[in-house]
Amino acid sequence: MPTMTRRSALLAAPSLLLLASAGRSVAQTYPDANIRVLCAFPPGVGLDQMVRYFGTKLQAVCGRTVVVENRPGAGGAIATEALARAKPDGYTIFIHAGNALAASQNLMKNNPVDAREKIVIASTISKQAFMLAVSANAPFKTLAELTAHLKTRGDKATFATGSIGAGVGDVMGALYNQKMGLQAIAVNYKTPDASLNDLMSGQLDYGCYDPAFAIAQQKAGRLRVLGVASSDRRRAMPDVPTMTELGIPMDLLGWFAVMVPTGTDAAIVNQLNVWTKQIVTDPETMKFLSIFGGDPWVSTPQEGQARLSQDIAAWGEYVRIAKMTPQ
Repeated sequence: MPTMTRRSALLAAPSLLLLASAGRSVAQTYPDANIRVLCAFPPGVGLDQMVRYFGTKLQAVCGRTVVVENRPGAGGAIATEALARAKPDGYTIFIHAGNALAASQNLMKNNPVDAREKIVIASTISKQAFMLAVSANAPFKTLAELTAHLKTRGDKATFATGSIGAGVGDVMGALYNQKMGLQAIAVNYKTPDASLNDLMSGQLDYGCYDPAFAIAQQKAGRLRVLGVASSDRRRAMPDVPTMTELGIPMDLLGWFAVMVPTGTDAAIVNQLNVWTKQIVTDPETMKFLSIFGGDPWVSTPQEGQARLSQDIAAWGEYVRIAKMTPQ
């Protein structure tokens, strides 16, 4: 290897200084244009409202106009691909469920985006867990009582899952079946609401629901939540035991995150992380998240990326257990 002379070192020094200062200059000028936030949900639905809430809060802390752009369809793949194709300059971000992104990596035969290569988690926002619920009119007050009933029903037992959650309900029911030796059959509905009458009338034995729906229906006196699919209890429902506590280990956390394309400057990623923490730790935001059954959770970019990789690997096994066929 040639030895660097004093002259060549002096000539190289300005370039090295420019490189060293590049990150600082990006951090100082960002943002100097409007920011686009991609949303994988249709306008008006609950999760669209969540993305728009964060868009409004981001606008307040960054001082630039933030525009939410809905790109629904294909289980979030359309919005994900739009992010992956965007210029990695911090002006296109994606607020989405990291667990849904991980699931789609295993549920699509020809996935257009390898999330581990094309997407960076700037910060996580919140975490929540799916919930197992029965009709408020059902005689079951505990999961043990429901389990005993399901064993008498054999393969006639049924449970509801909804489209929200990218198959989490199917996985939750399959893990429950596997651990307790049950034969309950999943009945898929387009939305959680569509299953409510069948559950309340006794045509279904139980349902696996996203937390926003389950909490709202329990408050309305229609459902009774018996367990949550996480390793620790949720702040939104601290009195409800986890499935893990009840002898059925699972950690089916839903988690939202701020995502950017791979190649985005580290200074921008860190700035988004700082802004997210500022938003999430606001008491008003904590109250808002509780409506969706969410607990505030701000991680470092490295921790968020590790969780995404962990969930992508876990979903490979979940798909096998739940006998789900990639489409």
